[in-house]
Amino acid sequence: MRLVPVTLSLVDTILARPVLDEKGMVLVGSGVKLSERMITRLKQLGVSSLYIEDKRTEDIVIVDAISDETRRSAVNTVYNSMLQMIETERGSRRASRPQIGRELSKVFQDILADLKGNKSGLISLASIFTVDGYLYHHSVNVAVLATALGLAKGYGQKEITELGIGALLHDIGCTKVPPEIMNKPGVYSDLEFEIVKKHCEHGYDILRTQDGISLHSAHVALQHHERMNGTGYPRNLKGLEISEYARIVAICDVYEALTSKRLHRDAHLPHEALEFIMGGGTSMFDLNLVRLFAKNVAIYPVGMTVRLNTNETAVVVSLNPEYPQRPIVRLLTDERGNRLDMPYDIDLTKELTMMIVSYSE
Repeated sequence: MRLVPVTLSLVDTILARPVLDEKGMVLVGSGVKLSERMITRLKQLGVSSLYIEDKRTEDIVIVDAISDETRRSAVNTVYNSMLQMIETERGSRRASRPQIGRELSKVFQDILADLKGNKSGLISLASIFTVDGYLYHHSVNVAVLATALGLAKGYGQKEITELGIGALLHDIGCTKVPPEIMNKPGVYSDLEFEIVKKHCEHGYDILRTQDGISLHSAHVALQHHERMNGTGYPRNLKGLEISEYARIVAICDVYEALTSKRLHRDAHLPHEALEFIMGGGTSMFDLNLVRLFAKNVAIYPVGMTVRLNTNETAVVVSLNPEYPQRPIVRLLTDERGNRLDMPYDIDLTKELTMMIVSYSE
C-alpha cells in the first residue's frame, strides 16, 4: 500500500486503511473500492490523502505508532470525556466525575503499551480522519508523540502517565471557544485570536477540578502555548518557568498541527514541519527536546511517495533510525517520469549521490 493525495484519479482503487470520523468510528473501511461519489464526499469532509492498495507496493506494510483498535478507543474516549467535562462545567453543580480520569488512564495505558512494543525505532502517524474530528484526533496524536518523547527521556510510570493524560486533554479548553470562531476557515481577527487564546485557561480551569487528573497534567493545558523566549501565552513564561511536560507538548502540538489538514490550509509534510520546529530551536522551543524529538519521529513515513534529486519518483519502503533522512525507497518512475515495469528498491544510505528533495504525487 501507499499514501496518495485525493487529487489523483482514484476511482476503482482499493482503500488500504480506514477513514475515521470525529468519534474514532470507521467512516469508510479498508478493502472498499472507491467510487467518484465517495471520493468527492471525502474531499468535502476535508480528507486530503488516502492509503490505497497498489500491486507495486503490496508488500509494504504501514505501521501506525499505535494499533487501529487503540486509536479508535482513544479518540472515542477523548471525545466522550471532553463532552462529559463540559456538561459538568455547564451544570449547576461543578462536581467532578471520577470515572473520567479512570477511563482516560486506561486508554492511555493502551497507548503506552503499543508505543513500548513499537519496533521500528521511529514514530509515524498513519491515521486518516475527517476535518471535523480534528480536535479529538489531534489530541490523541499529540499524546502519542509526547509519550514517545517521554519514553525517550526515560520517564517513569508516574511521569509518563501525567504527561500522557495532560497531552490527551491539552486542548480541552477549545470546547469552550465559540465554534464559529474555532472553525473559522480564514485568518483570525485580533479580537478572535484573543478569544481563542483563552482556551489554555479554560482547559486548566476544567482539569484542575477533576478527580483522578493530576495538577501537573492540568498545567499542560495551561502552558502548552508558552514559548522559551517569553512570546507565548497566556502568561508569557520563559525558559524553565514552563513545565517540562508543557515544553514537550508544545513541540508535539505544533508538529501535529502542521502535518494535519486544517480548514484554512493543506497539511505540511513531516520534514517541513520538523524544519520549522528546528528553526525555532532556542527561541521558541526547548532545544534539547527538539533534538530528541528529531531523533524519534519519522520525517519520511513508510508509504509516502517522494521525488529524488534525480527526478525519479519513489515510495518509502522502510526507515533507518540512525539516518532518518535516508530511508530505503522503491523507484516507481525513471527520471523522465516513465512508469517502471519492474520497480526496485535502493538504500539511500548506500547511494550517497541520491537524496529526497520533495513529496511527490
